[in-house]
Amino acid sequence: MNETVLKVPYGQEVEGMNILGLVVFAIVFGVALRKLGEEGEILIKFFNSFNEATMVLVTWIMWYAPIGIMFLVAGKIVEMEDVVMLFTSLGKYICCCLVGHAIHGLIVLPLIYFIVTRKNPYRFLWGIVSALATAFGTSSSSATLPLMMKCVEEKNGVSKQISRFILPIGATVNMDGAALFQCVAAVFIAQLNHRTLDFIQIVTILVTATASSVGAAGIPAGGVLTLAIILEAIGLPTNDISLILAVDWLV
Repeated sequence: MNETVLKVPYGQEVEGMNILGLVVFAIVFGVALRKLGEEGEILIKFFNSFNEATMVLVTWIMWYAPIGIMFLVAGKIVEMEDVVMLFTSLGKYICCCLVGHAIHGLIVLPLIYFIVTRKNPYRFLWGIVSALATAFGTSSSSATLPLMMKCVEEKNGVSKQISRFILPIGATVNMDGAALFQCVAAVFIAQLNHRTLDFIQIVTILVTATASSVGAAGIPAGGVLTLAIILEAIGLPTNDISLILAVDWLV
């Protein structure tokens, strides 16, 4: 007699902060404040000032970050039983990020550009190569913004009305690279802790990474700060972020 076993998935509560809920609430709350008009402007100015103060604190912390990261990584290496496996995993993580960025930046985006404009996308990319080099050197989309505007207007012939409206929005909202890096980093940390991610957790990573990258600041290591939100959302330890910080400048 053959028996059929039917596995029925069921939800369960996970300890920790409901980060995804907070992100959704923040988005809806922001829309509600805009709907209030002048009455909501007071609270919006408060949050803007709070955000600017936080960015100043982050800037101060970044000056001392190399020393702190050195000790954090050293402590992590001492804890690891197999150091070779750690560096091998970190190398695979870096390669995965670089391949993902290459596919997105050199294939997907140029293909979209070609389909819409029927022009050579790589000629357009060549016009902004100096801005891309600056972005790599500074690790900041906001710092690269003035040079990017100059490149697209002078070398690629984009009108000022378009570039000065689209580029500031893209520098803070359209962070495809940050979202990609955060997803790969979350999976890397899960594997480092021998944790298997189910389908719901993977979807949570995708949604949270997309939402948090929109609100990430265009500063060096800005994506690492929002990575903690993703790890909290799926119940992973945030202390492993020290390993990500060590190679963040590259990826």
